[in-house]
Amino acid sequence: MKSRENLVRLKQFQVGEKRRHLMQLDMMIAEFERMATELEVQVAAEEKKSGITDINHFAYPTFAKAARQRRDNLRASQNDLLQQRALAQSILAEAEAELSKAEMLESRDTKAREVEPVARGVMIG
Repeated sequence: MKSRENLVRLKQFQVGEKRRHLMQLDMMIAEFERMATELEVQVAAEEKKSGITDINHFAYPTFAKAARQRRDNLRASQNDLLQQRALAQSILAEAEAELSKAEMLESRDTKAREVEPVARGVMIG
């Protein structure tokens, strides 16, 4: 049946899309982690250069404050992406289950079509 084959192809495409989305989230999470780590290094270098590590000190470097804020924003965005990733994983699992069902239906139909001509030949002969 053509419709079953099309359904399987559609489900395969959907699973592929979900996997690509999950990979994109993973890449973004890793990139945010890298950027946050770089900012931490820059903050530490700035604090070392100025000799002031107390954020509330009046002479605390402005660059270090800004870098800390950017780092905190990145961490918050990273946490949001982790939540999106968890949701995307569950959606991918559902899509894979639907694909598996569609493939089983298609293989069952294929087997039925293969058995059908043999059965007719026996009845006719």
